[in-house]
Amino acid sequence: MAAEQTSPDRGGALSLQIALSAIAGFATTLVWALVGGGYFWPGWVWFGAAAAAGLHLVIVGALSAAPGPYRALRIQAEASALLLSVEVAVWALSGGGTFWPIWVLIVLATALAVHWVVVRNRDGGREQQLEERVDVLTRTRRGAVDVQAAELRRIERDLHDGAQARLVALSMHLGRAEARLEDQPELADLLRQAREEAGSAIAELRDLARGIAPPVLADRGLAAALDGLGRRSAIPVTVEAEIVRRPPPVVETAAYFVAAEALTNAAKHAGGAAARIRAVEEGDALIVEVADSGRGGADPDGGGLTGLRARVEALDGRLTVTSPIGGGTVVRAELPCGS
Repeated sequence: MAAEQTSPDRGGALSLQIALSAIAGFATTLVWALVGGGYFWPGWVWFGAAAAAGLHLVIVGALSAAPGPYRALRIQAEASALLLSVEVAVWALSGGGTFWPIWVLIVLATALAVHWVVVRNRDGGREQQLEERVDVLTRTRRGAVDVQAAELRRIERDLHDGAQARLVALSMHLGRAEARLEDQPELADLLRQAREEAGSAIAELRDLARGIAPPVLADRGLAAALDGLGRRSAIPVTVEAEIVRRPPPVVETAAYFVAAEALTNAAKHAGGAAARIRAVEEGDALIVEVADSGRGGADPDGGGLTGLRARVEALDGRLTVTSPIGGGTVVRAELPCGS
């Protein structure tokens, strides 16, 4: 608020000074004309007024200049221009002759050039440091994402090979015990309830493991995982996967979940319309596209799609959603997978 108030005040003071200087110049010029002319001494009045106004203008420009490495360079350039103008005016009012202000011009230009080189070198060094910092952060983020993906796959394997296997064995033992206690209905009923609870726990663990990453994704790759996703879907799904090189695991996982979430949304909101999953390589990018022929009108900023966008952008990818009302919905993810 203070800056907004002072800026008009500075401009008003400068305008007032210019107006007063012009009045003084015209007044002295009128006096010179009335006394018979001759040597044009009012030129020195005009010169002093112009020099003062120029100095005021430089000060206002310095105070309003945006902070940054080029602020001091701008102030020096404006002050040098004012000083050179003063020297040229003094030379002209003194009768001309040898153009000695050229030496002033050389000195000021040299100093300005040196200052410019220093600022450019300093700014270039800062840009290089920023680029190196961005590279470090990019590598660090990529490493963190890879570690997270590997850890999730390890958890999925542990759930599948450890907890699920133990619960399946427990359920089988409970079933055998239940069969042996047919003559004791109460105990058999308790064992049956325990076996059903174990079965529910197995189902929940399977859903949890599938939510992390399906085993087929790690074992057989993205194309097989997408094919299984389409076969399990509640709506008709066509899968087109043309993947020659296997992407990095973190990219495979992100692509799978983009397809899974988009297909889940289609099953909920597309009114039973058919869908298509397409996964292809284009240059150094993996393109995953899920399209349905439903009602459209999907909100690109909805909770599920926002989460997918964050997952894709964490890999420097891009997620776009096209969903005109009545024209179906297309969710497209572009994931970089080059070396």
